[in-house]
Parts: sequence; C-alpha cells; structure tokens
Amino acid sequence: MSTPRHHALQIFRAALKAADPQRAVLDHLSFDGAVLKVGRKLYPLAGFDAIQVIGAGKASAAMAEAVEGLLGRRISGGFLNVPDGVSARLRRIQLHPCGHPIPDERGAEGARRILEIARAAGPRDLLIVLISGGASAMLPAPAPPLTLAGKQELTRRLLASGATIQEMNTVRKHLSLIKGGQLAQAAAPAKVIALLLSDVVGDDPGVIGSGPTVPDSTTVADATRILEKYKVPIPAAVRRDALHETPKPGDPAFFRSRHVIVGSNKQAIAAAAACARKLGYVTKVLSTTIEGETREVARMHADIARKILSSNRPIRRPACLLSGGETTVTVRGRGLGGRNQEFVLAAILALGSAQDGTGPVTILSAGTDGIDGPTDAAGAIADSGTLARAASLGLDANRFLDDNDSYHFFEPLDALLKTGPTGTNVADVRVLLIP
Repeated sequence: MSTPRHHALQIFRAALKAADPQRAVLDHLSFDGAVLKVGRKLYPLAGFDAIQVIGAGKASAAMAEAVEGLLGRRISGGFLNVPDGVSARLRRIQLHPCGHPIPDERGAEGARRILEIARAAGPRDLLIVLISGGASAMLPAPAPPLTLAGKQELTRRLLASGATIQEMNTVRKHLSLIKGGQLAQAAAPAKVIALLLSDVVGDDPGVIGSGPTVPDSTTVADATRILEKYKVPIPAAVRRDALHETPKPGDPAFFRSRHVIVGSNKQAIAAAAACARKLGYVTKVLSTTIEGETREVARMHADIARKILSSNRPIRRPACLLSGGETTVTVRGRGLGGRNQEFVLAAILALGSAQDGTGPVTILSAGTDGIDGPTDAAGAIADSGTLARAASLGLDANRFLDDNDSYHFFEPLDALLKTGPTGTNVADVRVLLIP
C-alpha cells in the first residue's frame, strides 16, 4: 500500500517531468527543413548566413540538445556556460563548466567568449540564446574596476543577507557587461531569439538570468538602494565607475530581439496538482508566486494544514496543498542547509503537537534543480512523527533551526531528498499531504 511519503515523492516527480527542458523547448519550437517556427513567429533559415547558440544556466545543456536535435547541421557553432558535472549529446555546441552559485574565473572566461560571439554577429546572423536558472552566476562579466573577486564577495554577502532573487539581479545588472539587456546590445544588429526557462517568481524576463537579452527597467539608483538596504559595502571606486545604466525599453538594440518563456513553475505545479488529484487527494494550489522569509512561509502553510485537520477547511481530507516560488533565508547561524530544508524543519515545528491525534501531515519541499543551498540535497521530506524520532536520537529541532542547520537535522533521520542535479530549474515545489 502506498504511503503519503510515496505519494509526496510521486507528486514531486510529476512536477519535475513537466519541467523537462527538452520538452519545454520542443513545445515552442518546430522546424520543417526550411522555416524555424518559434511560437507563432516564422524564421526562414535561408535568410541567415550563420546560426550560433549561446547562453548559460542549469538547464541550458538540455535545452541545447533540443535545439541541436531540431536544426542539426544548420547550427554553425555555439558556446554555453553550464554547472560542473553537466553533460549533453552535442556535436556543434560547446559546453563550458563553471561555478555556481558563486561565480568563478571559468565563468568569467566563458562570459567573455559569449560576448565575443555576440559582438562578431552580423545583420544576416541568428543568435539563439538559452537562459535558465543559475545563468546570473554563470555569466560573470564584472564592469571595471570591479574584479571577479569583488563580484564573488558581493554575491556571498547578498546570498547571506536574505535578498530576493529580484534584488540580487538588480544589483548584478548594473555591475555587469552582459546582463540587463547588454548581451542583445552587443549582438545588434544580428537577429536574437532568447528561450527562457523561468526559475523566478512571476516569470519576469528581466529577472530570469538577469535578463541579458531584454530591456531593463531597473536603475543604478535601485541597485544602490538594495546595497544600502542590506548593508553590503562597495568600494568608492567601484560604486563610482562600475555601476552603470543598462539599455531601457525602446532602445534600438532590441528591435531585432525577441524572447519566449518556454517553461516555468506554473507548469510544474499544474502537473503536480494533476498527479495529486489522480491519487485521490482534494487539491489546492496556494500560489506559484510565494516569496518571503522561509520560516514565515512555513508557518503559514502549517496554519492552513492545522485548519484542515481540525475542520476540513479550506478543503476536506484527504487533502493536498501545493505551492511554488522561491523563499529566502536570512542566515544567522553557522549550520548547513537550504531554503527547502529549512522550510520543512520550520513547518514541522510550527505544527508541533497541534494535531492532537487528528491525523498525520507529510511535508515535502524541494528545488526542481536538485540543489538546495550549498548541499547535495534537493530538499527534505518529513511527517508528524519526525520530531519524536529526532528526540529519540537526541536531536533538538529548535536548536538546529536557530543555527540554520537543517541538513544535519534531517541527515540522521534519512529525511533528505537527494535527486542529484536534475538538468532543469523552475524554482521550488512544496507538497503538504493530509490523509
């Protein structure tokens, strides 16, 4: 007999399947041997002298497999910055491993190569740009006098501060030579088609990978306010010379550039909901755009679960609550974990003994990329008995939460969810099951 734990894992796998990058690309692209169709727009390939594929991100290699499978020898070449350990069956597009989430010299070298390809493109060339989650960190092109070491330190500080991905990318755009529409600016007057696999809340193309091919509505003043808000210091010379404005809507650089969002968290959550209903659960999607401090979001989910347990509201049992998006963790401790592991730990603590024997709750939270923070886990899965099992091992859940050490809390309980890198990234999936 399947258990709620098995069901939660099955629902998460359905979300992953819907976020498959190759499937996402092929749902939006087709080729009849002469004309490339992207969405509803047609591109007769006879009008191009060369087709190059460039980009970056956790899913970009799999996206490239789909593009190369369609266009084959029509592709002149290509170059992608990808995470370590990623591989793909490619003949014409080069994969260049680099660091994530902290940018490294390999990423900077790859970003320089990508910029060279863009700048060399002419009016009869087509650039297909593949962008997915992680692209911001994998396209480090710091504007002088900002150095890579300075960019690394800035990234570390913003990651630990609790800044949202939107805030982080606003800062990155104005200290970069490639983000915030500057890749499209470098490629003009070539034709640019950007395929975006969204890992951000709201699917704003200007935030996905820091929007290298789309107009930027943020300003240097916005970036400065964010740095001041989180008390992230920047040397005076960097602030004066490196912070610069990006191309805005209406800039001629975008006249021959378009973008298509090929996949997002919404699609993953919709597939998870369909799976949950098939398993017999009354299902409610709370939101696919949840942001905020992880612990507060966990308490909100726990409150809803408690109401279902006590009164079968807002939905009756057996119930499945789903949500997506990307929360943030303000790191104050010295432990190891990620936002998904911390969500599960905070949620089971918020539920505590409030269930009063009325029924169990199973909680899963995981990143669709298979990576949660600086760990080898995608997230965690726990239930109503987890706190009791932890206590029997002498594990104080509150102490681990205070130290941001969810990984070492769940590890001895065999409650970490380890998928390995999934090759996709459409933010997080959270599943609460109440039989």
